[in-house]
Amino acid sequence: MQSLVQLHYFQKRVFPICDTRVLGGRSGSLSSSDISLIRGWNCGFRRLFAAMGEDATGQGYTETDLIKETKALAAELCKQFYGLGWVSGTGGSITIKVHDPSIPVSEQLIVMAPSGVQKERMLPEDMYVMSSDGSILSSPSPKPSPHRPPKCSECGPLFLKAYSMRNAGAVIHSHGLESALATMINPASKEFRITHMEMIKGIKGHGYYDELVVPIIENSAREYELTDALEAAIAAYPKATAVLVRNHGIYIWGDSWIQAKTQAECYHYLFEAALRLHQLGLDPADPKHGPIQLIGFCGTEPTGADNGDDLDYSRNKKFKPVVVLDIEGTTTPISFVADILFPYAKKNAGSHLLATFDSIETQEDIKLLRKQIQDDLDQGLPSAKPVPPVGAPKEDIVSALEANILAMIEADRKVTALKQLQGHIWRSGYSKGDLQGAVFDDVPGVLAEWHRLGTKVYIYSSGSREAQRLLFANSTHGDLRQYLCGYFDTTTGNKREARSYSEICLSVGVDSPADVLFATDVLAEAVAAKEAGLDAVLLIRPGNVPLPADHGFRTAKSLDEL
Repeated sequence: MQSLVQLHYFQKRVFPICDTRVLGGRSGSLSSSDISLIRGWNCGFRRLFAAMGEDATGQGYTETDLIKETKALAAELCKQFYGLGWVSGTGGSITIKVHDPSIPVSEQLIVMAPSGVQKERMLPEDMYVMSSDGSILSSPSPKPSPHRPPKCSECGPLFLKAYSMRNAGAVIHSHGLESALATMINPASKEFRITHMEMIKGIKGHGYYDELVVPIIENSAREYELTDALEAAIAAYPKATAVLVRNHGIYIWGDSWIQAKTQAECYHYLFEAALRLHQLGLDPADPKHGPIQLIGFCGTEPTGADNGDDLDYSRNKKFKPVVVLDIEGTTTPISFVADILFPYAKKNAGSHLLATFDSIETQEDIKLLRKQIQDDLDQGLPSAKPVPPVGAPKEDIVSALEANILAMIEADRKVTALKQLQGHIWRSGYSKGDLQGAVFDDVPGVLAEWHRLGTKVYIYSSGSREAQRLLFANSTHGDLRQYLCGYFDTTTGNKREARSYSEICLSVGVDSPADVLFATDVLAEAVAAKEAGLDAVLLIRPGNVPLPADHGFRTAKSLDEL
């Protein structure tokens, strides 16, 4: 054969198109059995070699100059990374595509460092060679005791995800201490963020003024168990070239080994910079690297030990003791309310009223609805329809009420009569398992951390207090009510009026409204809260209404940014 690299190309590119060809100088056509063998081949080239009388070890393949050079490069980089502290204790790894310009990157062969080998003593012959789908073509020969038998890296499935999803040319897995500690700057955060730092421009697609965001996934006992989480993170962060693993390390990829190595050096520099800024009480994600704005404690004076940092008391005493959260667009996707809860209430309003018509609770609901509908009629609201008087057949009463209810839902009205009834309908849905409360993935961890620190967290939503409790009791992340101190709804007042927030401040017992942080996605609510003296933050979540450029409020993309 001219080159078994050409054979790899034939197997990946030519055979699917042409059934019979001269293969690597062999005269004649392949038999139908040979073609079937090639088409069904998912375990590398060994079976093909055996069927055609070639060396079944694949040794001829791995002895090409390109393979030799790539294996030597991988061994050299392992030694260098060991000196940097990225691959000590046999941990960490590297994998590089065999760069052959005649073959697409996605189909190039893979060289991968083994597991359990001292990286500073790595040799080219210690490397594995794989096909582009991860099938092992060549394994290192066993060494005498005390060396362990050769074993391919457990990082393999994760490396392959970076190759397949990002068309990478190389992937580095580092156990550098700074990469592990960077995930603990905020233990509840699902992202590492930094901006306005020189080395950001060394990361593909980023410049000095950009905010670098690196997703963080949770660690597991075995490396391969991280595969699904890493895949999800890569898909969710299309601009990212790395994924952090909490208390573990980082996976970094690039178009080539040069880019992967360059970015790895930049990432480790930026992690170290973020750690030092944090030690100084400065925020790495703030363009001006100003003081860290942390949510504080209630009832006790915080200390650096409580806080996980060494900020002095003069800074700690400024922290907010109370957080008030909106639900829709803040803790919960707008789509859950619009696409799940509201349609469920519309679909079940009539049947719920009929089934529970004689209960005290439903009679109270009907009483409130009658009052609201009468007010609407008095104001000439076109959608309002008269309701038969008490004593009329309940079917007629329910039919009229349902027409008004559907109109209110369609108009997204924030009236107590509607919200109370919806809460009762949803309660039935939750109890039957028809509904499950959706919350953003960052919410449970942040609520738990605030609870641990002693921060009081309240909910203020246009939905009834019962509906709020039901959502958090039956959330996709389990019962979150243990982290919440109380609930406010429209009985407290309109969310777009300042006096409502003044009432909340009186209820939660703060010395000043400035001690309360209010988070919402609605600009008018933030304006009202600010007018009442609260510190208001606007949440920018997927699906939220875009904010005007000149809104003048601090923004956050998740609760852990508060």
